[in-house]
Amino acid sequence: MMDETKKSLEKLGINEIDNDYKSEKRFEDGGQYRFEVPGIQGPSALESLLNACNDYDLTIHRATQTKGIMFLLDDEICQMLDLASEANIQLFLAVGPRAPYDTSATVQTEEGKRIGYRLRGYDNLVYAIEDVKRAVELGVRGILLYDEGLLFVLSKMRDLGELPKDLKFKLSAHAGCSNPASAKLFESIGLNSLNPVRDLQIPMLASLRDAIDIPIDVHTENPKSTGGFIRHYEVPEMIRLTSPIYLKTGGSVAKHHSWDTSDKEARQRAKQVVLIRDLIERHYPEAIMSKF
Repeated sequence: MMDETKKSLEKLGINEIDNDYKSEKRFEDGGQYRFEVPGIQGPSALESLLNACNDYDLTIHRATQTKGIMFLLDDEICQMLDLASEANIQLFLAVGPRAPYDTSATVQTEEGKRIGYRLRGYDNLVYAIEDVKRAVELGVRGILLYDEGLLFVLSKMRDLGELPKDLKFKLSAHAGCSNPASAKLFESIGLNSLNPVRDLQIPMLASLRDAIDIPIDVHTENPKSTGGFIRHYEVPEMIRLTSPIYLKTGGSVAKHHSWDTSDKEARQRAKQVVLIRDLIERHYPEAIMSKF
């Protein structure tokens, strides 16, 4: 019966991964990996991060704000866009409001935490779309999402020309994607970059990679609130099996997901990227870092 089930999954493009598996998929420029620094909540932290990258002669490819667009003034968004453009990196801002910011009592309980950051009701869906539209009007082209329903709607709006064609959607680990079938579903409704749950083992990550073509964003370390584990020595194997991959680095600096990174901590996040870069050069020197 298991063989029959595996054959059914294979017809859907969901395959069992063997020990010889290696990802042949790449970024559009031929690179296998890129660096992403999460938790950069405002222009001051972004500027400190980029200054640290210059000091370390370090290349990063993406910075992500996680608290929510609604916490940023228009001027702050414009400052972040200018900094990102000058440094030639991608900037992703998180959509809001989300369940923890809502009037929900349930989401604050142990059981309710399983709801995560999904949107509640019609009005919050509207508010979230308005949050995205405001950022887009200011020039933002990268949106971090926590809700698959919102992804579905925004992707349809992009298809209809109501949102820019070059707008990219990235899914947070808080959406709970942890298997190849879910990954294919997210890709099929317009996702551009997938962040699965943080604690997937490498063969599990490989099963996602085999099923989808979009980049996978993998935490190389985590805040204490999400386990605090550090996976630096697994990075070469992550690249080999799951490219194209964004290595999400610097999370252990924060105490929790939406930690308001200080200027000093932004520099510490950059140092964590240096540690990963040096480890790759030492243990997987043939790995190809994307130029952009």
